[in-house]
Amino acid sequence: MSETRPETPLISPSTTSLVAAEEPSSAAPAPAGARALRAHPALVLAGILLASLNMRAALAGVSPLVGEINDHFGLDSTASSLVTTIPLVFMGLGSIVAPRLARRLGTETVLCAALVLLCGGILLRVAPPVVTLFVGGALVGTAIALLNVLMPGLIKRDFPERAASMTALYSTAMILGATVSAACAVPLEKALGGWRGSLASWSLLAAVAVIVWIPQALLARRGGHHAAAPAARQPAADAPNLLRSGLAWQVTLLMGTQSLIAYVCIAWMPTVFTDNGMDKSTAGLVYAFYTLVQMAGSFVVPMLAGRMRDQRLLAVGVVVLMAAGTTGLLLAPAAGAWVWATMMGVAQGGTLGLALTLMVLRTRDAHTAARLSGMAQTWGYLLASAGPFVVGAVHQATHGWSLPIGILLLACVALVFLGLGAGRDRKI
Repeated sequence: MSETRPETPLISPSTTSLVAAEEPSSAAPAPAGARALRAHPALVLAGILLASLNMRAALAGVSPLVGEINDHFGLDSTASSLVTTIPLVFMGLGSIVAPRLARRLGTETVLCAALVLLCGGILLRVAPPVVTLFVGGALVGTAIALLNVLMPGLIKRDFPERAASMTALYSTAMILGATVSAACAVPLEKALGGWRGSLASWSLLAAVAVIVWIPQALLARRGGHHAAAPAARQPAADAPNLLRSGLAWQVTLLMGTQSLIAYVCIAWMPTVFTDNGMDKSTAGLVYAFYTLVQMAGSFVVPMLAGRMRDQRLLAVGVVVLMAAGTTGLLLAPAAGAWVWATMMGVAQGGTLGLALTLMVLRTRDAHTAARLSGMAQTWGYLLASAGPFVVGAVHQATHGWSLPIGILLLACVALVFLGLGAGRDRKI
């Protein structure tokens, strides 16, 4: 299907409510399954928030402990980057099967199973042999992939009139989980006797989320709701070919490039600070603050994007802020650490929130939103997975951080052009 301007505006000039501002007034009514879920709004909201909290917590808690993990297993910089890279690779690969599993088993069932898999992967990751560190990471990445891909379609299906605000809520919760995980990593290490106890503790959060999703999965299957999962609502013959859509690729590469920057920071930001003379505890605090302020961008940017017909100016604005912070990190890493962390954090949250929101705003229905989410996160995370590994290898080869941080600045340049393309007032 070719890319054309929407026939109805995203914002009506006379509209004053947030709901009407986010979606066209001609949006199709929610299906019966979605209305059934809305009969239990507290349970649905709790499930979305708990799943979102788990989407980054198991990864963000690794970065402050990389030094201890390296020392324990005798890993060099390139090998230790695999601790972050392997989950990202499987976040990309797992995204391929997510829509198919949702169509076969039901969205709620797959989300619940993903949280069980996440819990198991977290625990396997801290088992004694070094191989389990990487195998557990692969399971963690696969579980997060299922959560990542299905959430935008679920929101488009069950909250079609509140898509932007719900995206802002779940992306902010996702960053909150990362923030708490990063901030608590070192204190938990000290309290629980080592890095293994710190990492394993996040299995409890996943277990709580499983408990909340079990009744939703049972209700959905009992009511036959799984047959109307977002990934299976539109006949394949009528579905647009996303691989031939320039707009779909722009959203995909926007997601991938911002993820590359994010996971490079997750893997290496504390190390950049400590290599420039900052003590480990302070570096952990600065990194936790960086993840904390992401919530501001992840909440505000999707709300603004939902009120705009065209998001190009918004995209350029957040990328310029990120580039400014990255430049500061290059020139004076330790001296201005708090300032650079603030700028990069707000921008990182904003680009993540924008990428997730565009998956909804650039599509016409929940089916296409789920497919675009799958495409964006499959190819996006495979692209992002190269970031920590390449940056680690370049750092090891150059024995410095100037060239690795320069790679992030090049990624910011790419984000400007991708934002100008994906932010256009078009639909797939």
